[in-house]
Amino acid sequence: MKDKIKIGLTVTEARHENYPQWIKGGDDNIEIIELSWTEQNWDEIEDCDGIVLTGGVDVCPEFYDNARTDYPNAPKEFIKNRDEFEMHVFETALNFEHPVLAICRGLQLVNVALGGTLIQDLQENGSNDHQRHGDVDTTHEVEIVDSTLLSDITHLQKGMVNSAHHQALDVVAEELIVNCYSPDKVIEGAEWKDKSGKSFLLAVQWHPERMQDNDSNPLSKNIREKFLDEVRKG
Repeated sequence: MKDKIKIGLTVTEARHENYPQWIKGGDDNIEIIELSWTEQNWDEIEDCDGIVLTGGVDVCPEFYDNARTDYPNAPKEFIKNRDEFEMHVFETALNFEHPVLAICRGLQLVNVALGGTLIQDLQENGSNDHQRHGDVDTTHEVEIVDSTLLSDITHLQKGMVNSAHHQALDVVAEELIVNCYSPDKVIEGAEWKDKSGKSFLLAVQWHPERMQDNDSNPLSKNIREKFLDEVRKG
């Protein structure tokens, strides 16, 4: 088992200091390698032991075969270069059999990269419980599907997570299964349907790195610990 490990972290277009702080947790044996679409340094994945796909701006709809770009709460501009770069990061991570943790936009990107689609705006779709209020995350409950990786990691049937997204998975990619839902049946997480012969993949819609109780909540603490355990096995 490795002592010193390197985690590749995709750089967001906004503030992202919570991610390295949460991943490292004060452990000097964890090194963060920033993977940036502006630098196109995906070749550094070879030096990584695990990958975190972060949150941020909506995935460009053309990547899930949707021509509509003027939906409610759509960004002023999409960052196609980031989408292409991070899908390449994900594909390369799979080729190197690196454990992958995908967060918020990361979940959506994974689903799109594997052939799934997205609900473009949850409020338009009749759900109002998932967006932030100003700069403050709200919270909501998730119901965890039995016998999934997420269930095994957290040992929970239900739990509370933060709310900070206006999109969600619609058609789930063939290779994935849903591991949790919100009470209004919005998909809140996914993982491999057939895990045999595949490296670790866990994708969640909330932000475990910035939950107020991330040092105790299994939906943050246990996810971090399991991801790092899988990375160290490599």
